[in-house]
Amino acid sequence: MSRNIFITGVSSGLGHGLAKVYLEMGAQVWGCSRRAPAGLIAQGLHFTSVNLADATAAEPVLGQFIEGVTHFDQVILNAGKLGQIRDMKATPLDDIRETMEVNVFANKWLLDLLFERVPAIAQVVAISSGASQSGSRGWNGYSLSKAALNMLVKLYAGEHPEAHFTALAPGLVDTAMQDYLTAQPTDERYETLERLKAAKGTADMPDGETCARKLIEAFPRLRELPSGSYADIRKL
Repeated sequence: MSRNIFITGVSSGLGHGLAKVYLEMGAQVWGCSRRAPAGLIAQGLHFTSVNLADATAAEPVLGQFIEGVTHFDQVILNAGKLGQIRDMKATPLDDIRETMEVNVFANKWLLDLLFERVPAIAQVVAISSGASQSGSRGWNGYSLSKAALNMLVKLYAGEHPEAHFTALAPGLVDTAMQDYLTAQPTDERYETLERLKAAKGTADMPDGETCARKLIEAFPRLRELPSGSYADIRKL
């Protein structure tokens, strides 16, 4: 039986790295994102373009995309939205709603779809963040959404005992999100940004592919944790 993997957000960053490494390992990979990763498609990626924030349009497309798939060894919910770093009082509700739509609600309907259409799913890993725990000033919708994602994972673990669920913080990853964060001007209110700037370009902030290899190696160990747990790769 072939190893089947499903990954959201494969156009860049960690999702791109995960898809690339799994393809190199000989797995069959189904991936979705808004932009098409031409290099991965050339390597054999099964790909469809969707905007996960638009459930009405995306759900039927993804339903057709996974038609006939009999099992997924891993489902990796990686796609996410950061939003702007600013104080909560300066953050419009529409911005928080959009972040929640991508980081939480899309994963809700996507999990429902996958468990309805695919007979066997062994492991679900939702990419969370240390921001879900830290409550650092300025992270607002991102922290709220990742904390909610952790609970979403825990709730689904209770409903699907046949699968193993984890919300996993991958540590620092050098992605477009980090490009935005580390380009922000110095602001004493947001001390987290200065730590990120110091890590940029060092081994403390690996690129997406390097981080992907580390995560894939750790995925089997996640199954030793209670299903529904939150874990940080730096503490495994």
